[in-house]
Amino acid sequence: MTDILLKTEAIYKEFSGVPVLKGIDLEIVRGEVLGIIGENGAGKSTLMKILGGIYTPTSGQISFEGRPVTIRAPSDAKKLGISLIPQEFNLVKDLTVYDNIFLGSEIRQRNGLLDKKTMMTRTKSLLEELEVTIRPDERIDRLSAAEKQMVEISKAVAMDAKLLIMDEPTTVLTQYEIDILYRLMHRLKRQGVTIIYISHKLKEVKAICDRVMVLRDGEVICLEPIDKLSIYQMAERMVGRELSQIFPKKERAGTEPVLTVQNLTVPGVLENISFELNKGEILGLAGLVGAGRTEVAETIMGIRKHTAGEIALNGAKLEIASPEDAVAAGINYLSEDRQGSGILTGFNVADNITLVSLRAYCDYAIDLINSKRQRAAAQQHVERFNIKTQGLDTRLEFLSGGNQQKVSLAKSIDPQPIVLIADEPTRGVDVSAKQEIYRFIKSLADMGLSCLFISSEQEEIVGMCHRVLVMKEGRVMGVLSGDEISEAEIMFLATGVRETETLHQ
Repeated sequence: MTDILLKTEAIYKEFSGVPVLKGIDLEIVRGEVLGIIGENGAGKSTLMKILGGIYTPTSGQISFEGRPVTIRAPSDAKKLGISLIPQEFNLVKDLTVYDNIFLGSEIRQRNGLLDKKTMMTRTKSLLEELEVTIRPDERIDRLSAAEKQMVEISKAVAMDAKLLIMDEPTTVLTQYEIDILYRLMHRLKRQGVTIIYISHKLKEVKAICDRVMVLRDGEVICLEPIDKLSIYQMAERMVGRELSQIFPKKERAGTEPVLTVQNLTVPGVLENISFELNKGEILGLAGLVGAGRTEVAETIMGIRKHTAGEIALNGAKLEIASPEDAVAAGINYLSEDRQGSGILTGFNVADNITLVSLRAYCDYAIDLINSKRQRAAAQQHVERFNIKTQGLDTRLEFLSGGNQQKVSLAKSIDPQPIVLIADEPTRGVDVSAKQEIYRFIKSLADMGLSCLFISSEQEEIVGMCHRVLVMKEGRVMGVLSGDEISEAEIMFLATGVRETETLHQ
């Protein structure tokens, strides 16, 4: 049997006459880890959706295990042994973890009834491999984004695939969870599983992949052994130009408190969370999966109800019962779950950007939306964020994940908040777009906006933040500032190896 597991020949894909893939030729060797990188809109996810049966190519041929195949649906891919971990979650929120993992491949008893006990046991084993403490019978809508990602990974692994496609699998995972995933990938590789690994995190690609393919504007720029390209060479081939320093230079933040959180408590979730966010400051919130970072954001926004503690803005105590109250007070939130609660993919670009602040575009005399003002504001954001779209009327489902993220960020700052809570602001975004987002958040801080910056990428936290709160299991373990901020110090606190005696407020 040939060592070539998958081969594509002259794969083209068009949407409404617009070419997205332009003659992709690729051979993937059995048991290798192939990295695929490129800017947002380069065609990475489109190619993977073709292999996964979500899209069909406009033209071209796919061969699997030496014979031509036609993949018209995900079920066709599944029968071949192709399993896809999508960039956006593909889970049924009202079902349990084990229901989702075995959805469409349920284990049944001899009498035809579902064998729930076996599925739960198998689910527990899969989750233990990823060192995740999630109950198999927990409902999906009660999980964090990182926990959902681990379920997606477990779901794909459960199918015993010959080809496992991972599309941005680590965007909401910390380095601790990423290391666990690496160990799983090495084990699968030893078992002969072939892996396609798509990521904007070039350090990950360098660390885990055997070869790397660079896509730009739907074309293959290069396909090289990983040891032939440095991280900087990969980045430059992605964007077609040299890249300057990724993170902007930090300026001194103000010392005037804007947002004050005192003893915020949500039973079983958060315990006595206290901190101050100063004017013009970017305050990082770091920790491992389950540390409570997103839960802090959701509690401040009124999504979760706290039983104790106070939230104050510019010295005035706030009573926040809903996100609407938070936005009205001057606090806005960029959600980590882009498609779950950040954007509406069936709506167009203009409607998404102005969704939260739509009331500001109404003519109160007749109580109707002034579409001219609304679209003018949306167009400013499109230009400001360099959002790649055919127009303001383009539905978000037709934008790349990175451009969807830019729209979500534009939506979060359209109401002109005093405080922006940015939860995983560069999730699924390429290195060039990351630069743009970093510089934009920094420019907002320079103008006096205060930002609570939540990220699973420690490099981001170190590069962007003036101070860093590190959390573990719903508690603040310590606060780092200045030269104290390093990946090692963050990890010491996040894992409980060390707890600072004095919090640097």
